[in-house]
Amino acid sequence: MESAEAMIAHIQGLSSTPEDLAHLHNLLKQSEDSLESQAPNLGPLLTQLDPSKHSLGYLYILEACASATRGEQENELVSTIAKFIDSCVTEQIRLAPEKFVSVCRKLKDETMQLQMPIRGVAPLRTAVRKLQPTSEHLTTLHPDFLVLCLLAKCYKAGLSILEDDIVEVEQPRDLFLYCYYGGMICIGLKRFRKALELLYYVITSPMSSMNAIAVESYKKYILVSLIHNGQFSNFPKYTSSVISRNQKNFCQYYNELATSYASGKISELQACLETYREKFVTDNNVGLVKQVVSSLYKRNIQRLTQMYLTLSLQDIANTVELNTTKEAEMHVLQMIQDGEIFATINQKDGMVSFHEDPEQYKSCEMIEHIDSSIQRLMALSRKVTAMDEQISSDPIYLAKIGRERQRFDLEDFDTVPQKFHM
Repeated sequence: MESAEAMIAHIQGLSSTPEDLAHLHNLLKQSEDSLESQAPNLGPLLTQLDPSKHSLGYLYILEACASATRGEQENELVSTIAKFIDSCVTEQIRLAPEKFVSVCRKLKDETMQLQMPIRGVAPLRTAVRKLQPTSEHLTTLHPDFLVLCLLAKCYKAGLSILEDDIVEVEQPRDLFLYCYYGGMICIGLKRFRKALELLYYVITSPMSSMNAIAVESYKKYILVSLIHNGQFSNFPKYTSSVISRNQKNFCQYYNELATSYASGKISELQACLETYREKFVTDNNVGLVKQVVSSLYKRNIQRLTQMYLTLSLQDIANTVELNTTKEAEMHVLQMIQDGEIFATINQKDGMVSFHEDPEQYKSCEMIEHIDSSIQRLMALSRKVTAMDEQISSDPIYLAKIGRERQRFDLEDFDTVPQKFHM
């Protein structure tokens, strides 16, 4: 076991070239036991190191210190870790990713313990970016970052990560948590389409047994589907049979809510809500259920626009089961403001006139929007094609296919790229 002075000397002298860093990494790994045993006394050593130059050594010592920090030192530890994440060298911390993840999770735990999750949002976003080889990689820190965004209600900060197109995933659990927490953030921002997309990935992913993440995702998927689409559709055939076998046991009352919604009757939906109110409260989904009820009012009003050119506020209130004409007016005004219907209200006689969508799809903004969507789809197509070629020429994949097939015909190899050579 080398002395603390010798360790600091090694860190300061071996933090420049890749060869020196590799040698330093070996020394640090050999010293892990001694670092752990001396953890309570290592704090002063950090002041002798520059995290922007000696990131690898600083990381090992900081991780040991973090494991021994207790009580009043927690607040200081949060500041130390945050400063380290901000200034550390990416190439060095990637040599010990498990240590970096451990330190970042310590930051998350401490900010939650201090009931100040907002202090961890910016540092963990930086940590995710430094740990990612590319923006297409899902790291094990993604779910931790999104949890802090949820607790701190910094939904827009979380959205900056959710806008990435994830292609590379190492651990299925990380993907499940990333999509579930991401879906909750999008729900908070009322970006229901993106929320449905993320929750859909959880439910349709391969799984051998039902898990809590899938159950909660299924519940929220039903509610968001009703809010955004006005209906709940069945999942595709490739969805794991585990979902179809178990959803009645865990989510039957959500299916009943969807059935009540499909009737189009507010009274029936309200009755279902009251019947299962305690379950919705336990699931922390009462807010979403109330939005489901509100969306049915809107759907019923939208149906009226397809049948009538003009209608009185009193008739609207009676048809969609609102108590007063004032409530009907408020619903119509909100829908006009949100662009959900196109109408005008004559305050004098209480009549509502419904109009056609004025969008002609020929403005510069709309053309730019369509063009950007086309470019995005073309880029996605190229990416999927490249992934297909990579998988098709992977020796492990081909060996697995070979074991499953008793006999090969020449046409079986037609789709294998020419660049692959046996």
